[in-house]
Amino acid sequence: AWLTNDAWLNVLELSQSLRFFINLPSEISTNEAIWHRWFEDNEPEQMAIPDYETKIAENSEIGPFLRLLVLRSLRMDRCILQTKEFIRATPQMGPRYVDPVTDTMESIYAEMVATVPVIFLLSAGADPTDGIELLARKRKLPSPAVISLGEGQEPVAIKAINAAAAEGSWVLLQNCELALELMADMEQLLTKLPIIDPAFRLFITCLPHKEFPLGLLQMSTKVTNEPPAGLKAGLLRSFTVIVDQDRLDRIETSQWRSLVYALCFLHSIVQERRKFGPLGFCVPYEFNDGDLNACLTFLERHLLNGALSWPTLQYMVSEVQYGGKITDSFDRKVFKNYCELWLSAETCKPGFKFSPGTTLQRIRDDFAYDLPTGEAFEEFISHVSTFPSVDSPEIFGLHPNADLAYRGQEVNYLLGTLIEMQPKHTSSSPKASHSPPVTTNTTSNRRTSEAKRKIPPRPPRTREDIVAERCAEALGALPSVTYIEDEYVRNLDLNLPVNIFLVQEIQRFQAVIDLVRAHLDLILHASRGEVVITQDLNEAMNRLFDARVPQNWLRSPSGDEISWLAPTLGIWLAGLRKRDDQLRPWLANSRQRPKTYWLPGFFNPAGFLTAVQQEVTRARADDRWALDSVALDVQVSEFDRIEQVKAPPAEGVYIYGLSLDGAHWDSKHATLKESEPKALFCAMPLLFVTAISSKAPKQSGGAMKGQPTNSASSLFYDCPVYRYKLRTDRYYIFSVPLATIQQPARHWTLRGVAMLCFTT
Repeated sequence: AWLTNDAWLNVLELSQSLRFFINLPSEISTNEAIWHRWFEDNEPEQMAIPDYETKIAENSEIGPFLRLLVLRSLRMDRCILQTKEFIRATPQMGPRYVDPVTDTMESIYAEMVATVPVIFLLSAGADPTDGIELLARKRKLPSPAVISLGEGQEPVAIKAINAAAAEGSWVLLQNCELALELMADMEQLLTKLPIIDPAFRLFITCLPHKEFPLGLLQMSTKVTNEPPAGLKAGLLRSFTVIVDQDRLDRIETSQWRSLVYALCFLHSIVQERRKFGPLGFCVPYEFNDGDLNACLTFLERHLLNGALSWPTLQYMVSEVQYGGKITDSFDRKVFKNYCELWLSAETCKPGFKFSPGTTLQRIRDDFAYDLPTGEAFEEFISHVSTFPSVDSPEIFGLHPNADLAYRGQEVNYLLGTLIEMQPKHTSSSPKASHSPPVTTNTTSNRRTSEAKRKIPPRPPRTREDIVAERCAEALGALPSVTYIEDEYVRNLDLNLPVNIFLVQEIQRFQAVIDLVRAHLDLILHASRGEVVITQDLNEAMNRLFDARVPQNWLRSPSGDEISWLAPTLGIWLAGLRKRDDQLRPWLANSRQRPKTYWLPGFFNPAGFLTAVQQEVTRARADDRWALDSVALDVQVSEFDRIEQVKAPPAEGVYIYGLSLDGAHWDSKHATLKESEPKALFCAMPLLFVTAISSKAPKQSGGAMKGQPTNSASSLFYDCPVYRYKLRTDRYYIFSVPLATIQQPARHWTLRGVAMLCFTT
């Protein structure tokens, strides 16, 4: 089916909630071809909505909102784009609410006075320090006193402010969210300064913090300083703040100018790649102008000292300057591949292009991201100004579906914020208008009699009613039979590592059940007014009201994971039932090994793989295998469904439940290939996991069992496996070598390909 389950459920809900769309499900079924074409279009918000375009156009006042509802239901990834158009077309709001506001440092300075500081509210990758120092140089003023706040820096900051106020100089306080006590006293400190020179200026930079003093915020000028959005804006900023004609002329060779542009392009790429979330970088690093400046300075000195060494340049950029901030090994591979592609001898040759040779989707206006050939600074600016306004994900090395994932993240964040803002309390008393007024008029008396015969409307459900209903649903989903440790341990052979792992999993699972049951009982008592509602209970009730999982079901106060992460209560409860369905039969037939294992259902999946290694090592004791000399050997099996597995393997295990993110697995040819359009994830076949001695020839993991794996044409991509979409070391499990015949492994590294246990 071309329509996703979520989209169809949205259609049904929309048809039941709004009479205007009551026939929407039947119209989609009747005119399937035209709706399919609209649904698959890359920009459906620009197309006429089938069956409804005329009706929407006739409703001039609410038509834009009706159009937005259709986009929200069927193509949620385009929802924010249509929301902006809705705001822009609404007379009460208009374009000023969506058009970006660009303030230069000069315009901010023009509005400043000595007694009012400026607070820069920062985001990742944004730092106004260079702009402030450049402004001081342009005005031929002394460099500002820059103080990075932290432990023991408060007296230094106070002394600098007093001196600058008397002398008429500038002060820049950085990282002010780390000195909230000083910020709380700042308002009083500024008002009690004995002497304030009119030329005195105070700049404050900080990350948003919920405990930042409101008094200081109210008296200050607030500036949100965000990194430029898009490659075009990023490159223009680099060629405005960092690169000028003087820098281009420092070395009079085309190689120098080409590499300056290449470094600026690389800087914009890695900054913009962060917007794709974990698909872009596992960790959102705060690359800033200082990193680019350091690379340009190194390149300049390296060229002045002799011939250029490409490995040295690549190493300094990917491992030292930018790499010094990179903590994830997979992110380091991504950056290294960028440097190998764009900082090489090929970069300085005529006809070099940053864009890939072939693309899956046409780049807007068939634009080619190549090198400018001129020498003048204005020629570089003119070249960058021709960039498309919307960047194709393929210029980053990502699949076009990455844009779908990015816009989906934006919409989910927007809708999550709207849910948080919804009122949590509702009145349960019926309105007075439900009772008809008493009157002597005959017609009115007749209407009154008719009204009395009607059933009065049911009063609205309160927050407590909804929370109690959710609690009852959750209690009904909990297993009725308790896991009793003394009973199940008696039936297990604890000499087997996998059985020891099973005991540990059941202990944690039963602890979750006990915690949830006790917490739900407490919430029910609180909703009935039988116990005092604490802040934690109120927060849990709010989350249940929003059909989300209470926080203390997920993590302990120290931040350790208690159960499993899920976006909604329904998904969490479904996971609980599925875990019980896996553990209970396994425990009942402990003498007989399960045919397959649902890997996402384990609290400690890496521990399960270790237990498998231990069992295989013990089975190979005659071959003198040792645990410290074996490694996991993973192969993609020929089984697509668990029903196809008739018996467990003689050695090793079959695992299932993993999804491929960023690519598609071609079972027929046993290789990675490009993702299907608009298909963000691909269900993987079952994986066969065993152990192999480091002394034995290792069989490749990407090929199917029984197929030759030593073919010279087969390359392998080392695919990381994570528990969640958050690709951090905390959720990393293991890696699987996957065969890649059509593309080199570097291609899939830049695609951000990984396997996930959970895709929500």
